[in-house]
Formats: sequence, structure tokens, C-alpha cells
Amino acid sequence: MMRIWYQSMTRAEAWPAYAAALQRTLAAAADPGTRIEIHGITRRGGIGDQYRSLEFIETIEVLENVARAEAEGFDAVLLGNIADPGLRPAREMVSIPVLGLCETALLTACQMGASIGLVVANDKHQSRVVENVTLAGLGGRVVAVERMQVDRLVDLDAAFAGGAARDRVIGQFMAAAEACVARGAEVVIPAAGVAMILLAEAGIQDAGGGAPVLNASVALLKAGEMAVKLNRLMGGRFTSRRRTYAQPPPGQIAELRAAYGDIFPRIVPS
Repeated sequence: MMRIWYQSMTRAEAWPAYAAALQRTLAAAADPGTRIEIHGITRRGGIGDQYRSLEFIETIEVLENVARAEAEGFDAVLLGNIADPGLRPAREMVSIPVLGLCETALLTACQMGASIGLVVANDKHQSRVVENVTLAGLGGRVVAVERMQVDRLVDLDAAFAGGAARDRVIGQFMAAAEACVARGAEVVIPAAGVAMILLAEAGIQDAGGGAPVLNASVALLKAGEMAVKLNRLMGGRFTSRRRTYAQPPPGQIAELRAAYGDIFPRIVPS
């Protein structure tokens, strides 16, 4: 058995069609014995995280949920948002594997082709996604970034009903994806979690010229399952505690808890 917490950055009532489609997609892709729980934003936000200040507000809830997932016995947390909000702080916090959608998409695409194209939802999203590419050290592999024209992200939810709304989004994506291929991309990533699921449900798997379209939400799930298995085989040592994700030494934890509250609960004071 394996329990995976999938953390969306969407508010369920604002994205009902996407929430249902995401559940269908992940359930169909999961290994036997994998139990997935999808959690969204319930307090503040959940509709406009392309803006950095709003992403920051939502990330507080995300980090609290990561801690909750570990406390409740989940085996991994998957951050299903293309900005990878809170990814590095979360890895530092908890002992279970934490994977991000953007990082996983990029690493998976590197195994599928030598060059990558990204299709972002709008101009505002582009710089945020490109920052993650740089942070992953994969700027040399991304040869094209094109955009759709979805300035109001929640408009994507209506596209799941079909008709003109879906045709418009798919048409924008295909035009951008074909431009990526023309610029040398061998794999195309729809760089928005909702768009990935919409395109997958519409059967869009080819960007033209033999370049596959990666459904990174499914890639994230499969990478999460692999991470759990590796973590078990490695005796809980999947996440490095050297430098970047190092935790406070036991001799400092009491002082830090006095200032910050119940942090790093698995560290035993010396």
C-alpha cells in the first residue's frame, strides 16, 4: 500500500470540472495499491497564482499541508502546480519525498527527447516557469517557450465542457506547440497543470512532427510512486540532508521551536 497526497493550487468550487478530471486521470494512472488524496486551496486564493504575491499567500497553506501529510502517515507529497510552490522548503521540512510538477516535467522530458518546448498559459506565467527551468539547470535543454492567451486562469475550467471554449484553448495550445516544434523542440510540455489534464482528456498527445505532448500530472504521479519505493529501499534516505535540504542539528531545535513553534517534529533534541 502507498498513500500519496496530491496538492493542487486550485480552489475546488472555482474549478469543479478540472477537479473531477484530475481525479479521473490520476485514478486511471495509479498502480494497484496506490491511494491518492487530492487537496486544494481552502483558505485564501486558489484562482490566480500566476501572480507572485498570490502564490506566496497560497504557499503558506501548502507548507502546512505538507507537514500534515507527513503527520498523517502519507508516503509522499506531490505539488501539482507548474510553479512548484514551496518545493524546496517542503523538502527541508519533512522526511517523506516531495516532488514538484515543473521539476518532474522537465526531468521526464529530458528522458523523452534532447530538446524541450514549453507552452505557458499567459505572459505572466512565463517568467515564473522560466525561473524554474534555470533553477533546475536545464536552460540549455529548453529551446522554445510559447504562450496561449489565457489571462484569467479559471476560464480553463469551462473548456472541460467541450464546445467553443475547449476548441479555443486546444487551438491556442496546438498553435503554440507547433511553434515550439518549429524552433527545435522534440518534446512539448503544456506548462499549466489544468491544461495538461484538459489536453489529455481531449486525446492530444502529439505536437506535430513526432514530438510528444507530455502529461506531466501523470508523470508526477509515477515519479512519486517511484520515489516512495526508493525511499523504502534506501531506509528513508531519499532526500539528501547535505546543504540544501539540511535540517537543524538536535542541539538547536529547542531554541528554534521556542521561536517558531512545532517545527521539524522528527528531530529529537540532544
